[in-house]
Amino acid sequence: MGGLRGRLITFEGVDGAGKSTQTALTAAALGQRGYDVLVTREPGGTRLSEEIRRLLLDPRFSEMAGSTEALLYASARSQLVREVILPALEAGRVVLCDRFVDSSLAYQGYGRGISIDLLYTVNAFALDDLGPFFTILFDLASEQGLERSETRESDRLEQESASFHQRVRDGYLALAAAAPERIRVVDGSGTPAEVQTRVWAQLLTFLEGREQGAPFTAPEPGQ
Repeated sequence: MGGLRGRLITFEGVDGAGKSTQTALTAAALGQRGYDVLVTREPGGTRLSEEIRRLLLDPRFSEMAGSTEALLYASARSQLVREVILPALEAGRVVLCDRFVDSSLAYQGYGRGISIDLLYTVNAFALDDLGPFFTILFDLASEQGLERSETRESDRLEQESASFHQRVRDGYLALAAAAPERIRVVDGSGTPAEVQTRVWAQLLTFLEGREQGAPFTAPEPGQ
């Protein structure tokens, strides 16, 4: 991705951590500062990927195998990268993505117990040599996130056990510890305005070029 001029920023965290709210607030703030912003989401963001999202999150498909789930997420991601993200970066835009590849490692890897190495291989192929990007991880106790999510109908993953969601949170924190040059942990508690202040403290270093982010790389053995 050496010639691309844009910036990709991804937002991660447990269900209810505030990703969607902060994505919208960040997009508005960037727009006010003159940035050309594209907002997208995972799974979704394209006609095909949105159909895959419908299947993945539908509570009727409780029989879905973890391997099927992982491959469907990677398929939706591959389409989004090729159809939306890469063209936007080539056009010099700032792309904000509500969830991205770390979700697969956290949910299907740490949550479901699928091999992290296998998930890396599949998703590295899906990312198509995307290059460096920057990730904000909103950390919030998993039970707090689920309490926030109770205000709307829960999807298939949100209906998983409390222990599953705790494994997801633990997984996210392990991923952040393994990739500090790319993943920055932000406290997801407090008001949206308070959290947004924390987000900006991290984002400015990337937007102003003082930090370059990093590509999606395999974790070191034992992580």
